[in-house]
Amino acid sequence: MRVACTAAPIFVVLLGMFIMLAGSAAAQRHYDDYAIAVLQGLEKPHARVQTFEVPVGQVGSFGTLQVLVRACRKTPPEDKPEAVAYLEISDSHGADRDKKSLFHGWMFASSPALSALENPIYDVWVLDCKNAETTPTADDAGKTAADSAPPAAKAKHKH
Repeated sequence: MRVACTAAPIFVVLLGMFIMLAGSAAAQRHYDDYAIAVLQGLEKPHARVQTFEVPVGQVGSFGTLQVLVRACRKTPPEDKPEAVAYLEISDSHGADRDKKSLFHGWMFASSPALSALENPIYDVWVLDCKNAETTPTADDAGKTAADSAPPAAKAKHKH
């Protein structure tokens, strides 16, 4: 009987250590920086929903809101999907058009209510982060897949 009593506290301590280590590993996710925040806004009085993109370091607008994106980060594809953005949101509504700070902080795409804009007229939340898309140039139009392949792949296509 006495052996069982001393084994139980040791088991509890080991279980606690395992939980702490597992929790700290999950909290240390890797995020990649992206150039553009993909946001969505809701104008409540008119039930208007709009998706808009704001490059990092620039200001976008939605209604009378000014949204400054300071950072946009996303987990790699092999991890659990998560996009986060650091936003500074202000409102220039009113006769004097003075900017009133409404929100500044991190917003999470997976949990928009965790850190949300509190406003009776507008809701804004993060959908995703992305990099600028490159558009093909006129020079690229005539190329085939073999032309744009790496040199090792081109060698395989030669007969």
